[in-house]
Amino acid sequence: MHFDFSTLTAAERYKLMASAITPRPIAWLTTVSADGVRNAAPYSFFNMMGSEPPLVAIGMMRRADGTHKDSARNVLDTREFVVNLVGEHDAEAMNMTCIDAPPGFDEVDFAGLAVEPSLEVAAPRISSAPVSMECRLLDTFEKGSSTVVLGEVIQFHIADGLVDPQRLHVDTLAMNLVARMHGAGWYTRSTDLLQLQRPTFADLATTEHPRR
Repeated sequence: MHFDFSTLTAAERYKLMASAITPRPIAWLTTVSADGVRNAAPYSFFNMMGSEPPLVAIGMMRRADGTHKDSARNVLDTREFVVNLVGEHDAEAMNMTCIDAPPGFDEVDFAGLAVEPSLEVAAPRISSAPVSMECRLLDTFEKGSSTVVLGEVIQFHIADGLVDPQRLHVDTLAMNLVARMHGAGWYTRSTDLLQLQRPTFADLATTEHPRR
């Protein structure tokens, strides 16, 4: 079935894309306003964009009246933020920070989150998060109802038991991350995996390829 996106509403396009492009990692953003008010909110339009420089991208939707939500406003004003990853043990607290609160509401306090100071940015990092990345704003892209934030990771925090500090091997499965799925309120665990070895072109000369 084919859908011409030029004929659909924004809500219809969102429904199709957000239900099909899954699972999506979650950036549990912590920010601080120019006035010092803390904010925490999850964003699943998020991913790593490179390592040189180390980049993350986050898509933030505006309110119905076109104004920025607190996270976006704080990032634009202070040019810094923290991306916390979401383990299953934090899923309920993360969901609490989805609340449609008025501007200036402290979701950190509301969700009962334990936080600790970051090293280089004003925003705190969530203590229970398996990974927290301190970021500085590198660039933004504004289009329609979306603000896309490109951040450079300047400090990377990971729980001691999750990484070999010499080899930099991360125990990814032990993080028990959750990811966003389709529809209202659906998430997935990272517990059912498959592994495929990446092919090399040189192998084609010596191996009978199954698709030949």
